[in-house]
Amino acid sequence: MSERTPRLDTPRDVGRKPFVRRPSVNADTFGVFAEQFARYMGTARFLIWMTAVVVGWVAWNLVAPDDLRFDDYPFIFLTLALSLQASYAAPLILRAQNRQEQRDKVIAEQDRQANARAHADMEFLAREVASLRMAVGEVATRDFLRSELRALLQDLEERAADEDESATA
Repeated sequence: MSERTPRLDTPRDVGRKPFVRRPSVNADTFGVFAEQFARYMGTARFLIWMTAVVVGWVAWNLVAPDDLRFDDYPFIFLTLALSLQASYAAPLILRAQNRQEQRDKVIAEQDRQANARAHADMEFLAREVASLRMAVGEVATRDFLRSELRALLQDLEERAADEDESATA
């Protein structure tokens, strides 16, 4: 029994056929193209050109002689062209929106991290200020030292006066 019989629970390794080629598209390059396309479709220039083409199309097919018209009144070819444009534009615009959403998520995460760092820094600084206040509360101030020195000087003067009185007596 040199050959193994295939098991039913294991898929067969069919492999790729050499003559079948799948197109490979760089997702970033395609995404950049989608964003540029979506950006252009949102401009006034695009809307003006699109309006001019549609008005020109309709005017030509209404006014031109019968033998020069290429799309009569129901404008079926114009409808087809606009539908084709929309069928390509919608996925490209959605792709551009998805890329923007991904960028927004990254930016939001970076903002969240920056806010967390700033919050931690503020908490640290608040603790430092509190410890400085406590330390300053324990430090003698100039006015306190002056008053203590005055009191000590007064004590010394009183003692000296008492010693002078007891020495003369």
